[in-house]
Amino acid sequence: MNLKVAHFLSPQEHKPVVRQAAEYGTQRRNPPDKTTVNPHYQLFAAIYVVYSHRTPHTESLGYSPPAAAAVSGILMADPRAAATGNSEEEKTEHVNDAELALKGINMLLNNGFKESDELFKTYRNHSPLMSFGASFVSFLNAVMTFEEEKMQTAFEDLKSTERLCESENGSVIETIKNKIKRSQVDSQRLGMAAVDRLQRQIIIADCQVYLAVLSFIKQELSAYIKGGWILRKAWKMYNKCYNDITHLQEGNRRASEQQASSSLSSSSASSSSHSRSSSPGTSQSQRLDGVSPEVLDRLKGSVSFGYGLFHLCISMVPPHLLKIVNLLGFPGDRDQGLSALTYASESKDMKAPLATLSLLWYHTVVQPFFALDGSDTQAGLMEAKCILKQREATYPNSSLFIFFKGRVQRLECQINSALTSFNEALDLASDQREIQHVCLYEIGWCSMIELNYTEAYRAFERLKAESRWSQCYYAYLTGACQGATGDLEGAVVTFKDVQKLFKRKNNQIEVFSLKRAEKLRSPGLSKELCILSVIEILYLWKALPNCSSAKLQTMTHVLQGIEDASCTDLKNLLLGAISRCLLNTKDAVQYFRLAASDEVGRQCNSYVQPYSCYELACVLLNSPETAEKGRMLLLQAKEDYAGYDFENRLHVRIHSAFACMSPAQP
Repeated sequence: MNLKVAHFLSPQEHKPVVRQAAEYGTQRRNPPDKTTVNPHYQLFAAIYVVYSHRTPHTESLGYSPPAAAAVSGILMADPRAAATGNSEEEKTEHVNDAELALKGINMLLNNGFKESDELFKTYRNHSPLMSFGASFVSFLNAVMTFEEEKMQTAFEDLKSTERLCESENGSVIETIKNKIKRSQVDSQRLGMAAVDRLQRQIIIADCQVYLAVLSFIKQELSAYIKGGWILRKAWKMYNKCYNDITHLQEGNRRASEQQASSSLSSSSASSSSHSRSSSPGTSQSQRLDGVSPEVLDRLKGSVSFGYGLFHLCISMVPPHLLKIVNLLGFPGDRDQGLSALTYASESKDMKAPLATLSLLWYHTVVQPFFALDGSDTQAGLMEAKCILKQREATYPNSSLFIFFKGRVQRLECQINSALTSFNEALDLASDQREIQHVCLYEIGWCSMIELNYTEAYRAFERLKAESRWSQCYYAYLTGACQGATGDLEGAVVTFKDVQKLFKRKNNQIEVFSLKRAEKLRSPGLSKELCILSVIEILYLWKALPNCSSAKLQTMTHVLQGIEDASCTDLKNLLLGAISRCLLNTKDAVQYFRLAASDEVGRQCNSYVQPYSCYELACVLLNSPETAEKGRMLLLQAKEDYAGYDFENRLHVRIHSAFACMSPAQP
């Protein structure tokens, strides 16, 4: 049956429609099975009333007074609450979607992944919001496992939610409302309908973002193009919804202020009433009657999650890629992104906990990794600690929040405490294999920072065996740590596995792992070269600042004992980075200059020269006397080199270094 009845035509013109509507309407009033009442019965009953009460006299109006009254009564009532049935059905019908969705997400974050999944699946057909919750859990499961079957399921679930939201936007309910709103329908009902439409548009945008992520995972050119186009559509929806909700909030705020002012100045109830009805400056289009500020605040929180993530992620894109991003119409304001995510995290929307995790991810992972605040390795830690303290009561045993607690401790160089937190999170996530893998990864890294190669080897070996994400990379880490323990024969075997597990030619990490493994599986492999590889990984992943002075001194001693000529440039770069961590500026400058001028090792270690220029520039920028030289070296690192390992990573850091310069510097 066609639900999009744009005009109320005569019964003679649409007899089949009227007949079916009448049947459904009758069933609605006398359902054969009260436990399976179709919520659309009410709608069809309304259509039937409209047709059956239409008269020639009122034909020009499009509805009859009895029909309008009947439809108004039906539409004013909650479609779900109108149905009668057993206690289980009544319980379902009186559910607050927003509260239930937030409960489901909180359940997920408190290690109740299965319970959360069951909750959303149970109420999936209850509302678009619950449908989105179920699709989000499905999406999360897919991106954490990288399993093709789960990614396909997530794709289908997200498309299903998207269709649900799109189908309701132009439904017959809205058509009937638009026909009779001039007379009988309460303006409060119209306000709630507008809120519902905004909620659906936000959900559609969310679904499109997650569909784009699933496309990007395929790592094919066509998938990238498709994903970029989907993101463009999503951004336009986020931007429009964000602006619309902001205007509505401002309109409601002005209306409340005018009403309060009028009430204070009025001498009688009649004058107060007149003042409210004729308040200037606030049109109906700028505010919604019957919609509370709390509802608008929740909606603003809902859209702020996607809106903020867009701004934050685009703000980190290096300039040489920014042209493509701008072509797609994306903006990028870091402060606005953080502000929007903070707003979302403090709201009562289901995405509030996700916004909180996004802020923790930014402050403890992204900010230090990309050096977004220059050489300030402690930037963002206070914000992260404050967030963790505020959410401690809500998520006392959340493996994810304990994981981020460990990240903060690692950045504060409290490695033993960080290991305790990561192991605790690992135990709490006993039913969540993917979160266990994230914890194992950090345990491996903390063990490398402590130069505990045996424990690092165990963690990465398990990841190599269990994880579906980049087994090639995990195999390389396993081999490097295995060789650093002295097991060179085992390391050679593991390095051979790297080539077998190499799958993604466009993945920088896997390409780098393959090249390094090919070099290290030679007969001349030594324990010192494996330790060099571990230190190199620590440097590239910005983990050297997390090492203690004693461990840094140990690394220096090992590096100075390596005589392999093919590693000289890399050795000097690493010695310079360690000297910088030890605040030995003079030695750092000397080592960086040696590395930057070494042409011999450029073919083996293509990234060493541009990275050395960048590192030297960062040191020189700290002194007013050498700041100009530092700026020139940054430009050199940016413009004189191309096609080297981790090029985009360095461009992000160079972009951040320029952004951190004082306004006086050009």
